[in-house]
Amino acid sequence: MCIAIPGKVIEINGTNAKADFNGNLVDVNIGLVAPKPGQYVLVHAGCAIEVMEQDKAQELIDLFTELEDLQ
Repeated sequence: MCIAIPGKVIEINGTNAKADFNGNLVDVNIGLVAPKPGQYVLVHAGCAIEVMEQDKAQELIDLFTELEDLQ
């Protein structure tokens, strides 16, 4: 099973972006989508595959946090 995780775009440099995943800044390829800083992207295997609304992204972030707390 593969999982895609939402992250908040902090800065963009060409087809790469820095995205914030719960305080961890990660380089993400944004060649498939066109996000703006401050927007959320759904990331799988280092590539942004969708620009997301903040409320939808927050739902997923909360769900992943809940799952982590259960372990």
